[in-house]
Amino acid sequence: MAYEGTVLATFPQEKVPMTRGKSREKIIALLSEDGALTMAALARRIGITPKAVEKQIARLKADGILERIGPDKGGRWHIVK
Repeated sequence: MAYEGTVLATFPQEKVPMTRGKSREKIIALLSEDGALTMAALARRIGITPKAVEKQIARLKADGILERIGPDKGGRWHIVK
């Protein structure tokens, strides 16, 4: 049975020139360019679920690599390195 014309993805992925690699490294690269990106925007750009982004950010925060500056709305991510 063919499903021509159906939409398979709710959110189309944005084209980001990235090499193959872990989601963690892609998140760090994107946030170093724009610390105001939301988890949903990161998920679309990387091609993973928002829940997966949330888990990766939690790990980055626990490892001391990433910190949040300001409130959830209007704040920014800062790469500590």
